Amino acid sequence: MVHAYILIQTEVGRARDVAVEIESIPGVVRVDAVTGPYDVIVLTESQNVDELGRLIISKVQAVSGITRTLTCSVVKL
Repeated sequence: MVHAYILIQTEVGRARDVAVEIESIPGVVRVDAVTGPYDVIVLTESQNVDELGRLIISKVQAVSGITRTLTCSVVKL
């Protein structure tokens, strides 16, 4: 199982709308609105890296109101 955090910047005033829409995407485990340079942080879960890529590009980045994403894959140390 592959886990990743997606840090999302949104258009001004769109963080709540973006968070609500992302919550319904399969593979999304948790969505939190945050303060700082990012507006929303999403925890995802996928079977493999290819599935993670499809989730990010065709589902998450397609949400209206997102201006930028940064994906941080979880590693086991």
